[in-house]
Amino acid sequence: MLLRRLTEYATRAEADGELPPPYYRPKRIQWILQISQDGTSATFVDRRPAKGERAQETAAPYMYRSGTMPPPYLMVDTAQYVFGLVKQVPGKPVSERGVADARRRRGAYAALLLEWADAVPEDSYAAVVRMFVTSGVLQSLTVPEEMTAADNIALMVGTTWLHRLRSAEERWAAVVRSRKAGRTAAGLCLVCGKYRELLNTIPESIKSGAIPSSSRGRDAQLVSINSAAQGRGGAIQLVNTPVCEACGGRAMAALNLLLASDTNRRRAADSVTVWWTQEPADDLSDSLDAPTDATVARLLASLHEHPDPVTAGRVDPRAYYALTLGLNNARAVVLDWLDIPVGRLRNHLGAWFEDHRVHDGWNQRYVYLPLWRLALAAGRWDAKANKYAPASAPKGLEQELLHAALTRGPVPARLLPHLLQRIRADRRIDHPRTALLRLALHTNRKDHQVTAPADRLDSTQLDPGYLCGRVFALLEAIQYAALPEVKRS
Repeated sequence: MLLRRLTEYATRAEADGELPPPYYRPKRIQWILQISQDGTSATFVDRRPAKGERAQETAAPYMYRSGTMPPPYLMVDTAQYVFGLVKQVPGKPVSERGVADARRRRGAYAALLLEWADAVPEDSYAAVVRMFVTSGVLQSLTVPEEMTAADNIALMVGTTWLHRLRSAEERWAAVVRSRKAGRTAAGLCLVCGKYRELLNTIPESIKSGAIPSSSRGRDAQLVSINSAAQGRGGAIQLVNTPVCEACGGRAMAALNLLLASDTNRRRAADSVTVWWTQEPADDLSDSLDAPTDATVARLLASLHEHPDPVTAGRVDPRAYYALTLGLNNARAVVLDWLDIPVGRLRNHLGAWFEDHRVHDGWNQRYVYLPLWRLALAAGRWDAKANKYAPASAPKGLEQELLHAALTRGPVPARLLPHLLQRIRADRRIDHPRTALLRLALHTNRKDHQVTAPADRLDSTQLDPGYLCGRVFALLEAIQYAALPEVKRS
């Protein structure tokens, strides 16, 4: 279900021009190698940002690489591969092995360029690149002194980025599949429901740093079973999760796009939450961290108009999805998954603000607090700094509060005793802590359903739970009529 929802979002993002090509990721480009139209010369264009400026990015070929002989990227790579620059360690001389590895990387990069040129002989840029490599121009260029081995270098001919050519995108996808994916026999893809050749593993991974973690950042896999003890029936990899190449690549591209978003993402200390809708809708989740009077008023009006979450879901049935991920070494952990109608979410958020609002007697108005401030208020108050001490709140509390807000569920049971202890120790109670107390002491924080009175049948009610109840009641009546003297379970 999760992969299917991600592929649906990928389709929408692709139509909007936001989805990068398969196995492409945003990269910071420090240098451009401007190749002449005949491929016999090239010049350097410095794209390094000035101090305080943000580096420009472009979607470029990417694949997680590791080991002692990591392969090159097509067109865009670091100076280690493009020019064979040796990565120097301060205070240590360059070893012969380092020089040999740099030569190998440069040769592999040039060979990959020629592979692309040979695969698309009809492409006019292929002849330019072939001349650029085979004539020795690439090897004879003098590298600027300020260039480092880690700087990314992109190739251009005129105003054309070579890595954005359709032929380059297709060739890079084929290279990644041959290196990483592996394939099983053809079968039914659980995502698209079509009979296709299936993946053995999903080549695309979650970008390093996209999921907050206290350990060393690394790329992570969303679906990965490497040992028989972890797989159902001893099966490993994607045997029990058949996914075709198109769906696997698009789902991961969509997830990485969401994880890089500034509007559809919320990072905590050790987790990240992303959200999206089946169709365009109001950015409801943003109201949790930046509630305005107008936004809260609309949510409260919706809550009062449709107090039943089920009914509210029918008013606006568009789907809302929220995914929370954590990290365990190189594996992504799905901590939470939410799939509800937008109307129901609007009802939940309205209840969240109504349940925690605090009256400001000085200004004669109600105060609605952002979620991050509520979580911060559960920490220790620093009287000297006149603020709450950073990172002093209970671990994971912010994520638990987010779940309670989105699902109209209770706040964690540990909150109340902890908060009372903090109020007693700090001798401080303010609006955020009062709001937390209201949430912790609320007697009816649940996603309840308001049903019709028991003595009156609501023939217009189409909720599955209500209809199932009617079916069971009818079966019970039939059973009682047939066997009135026999008890049946």
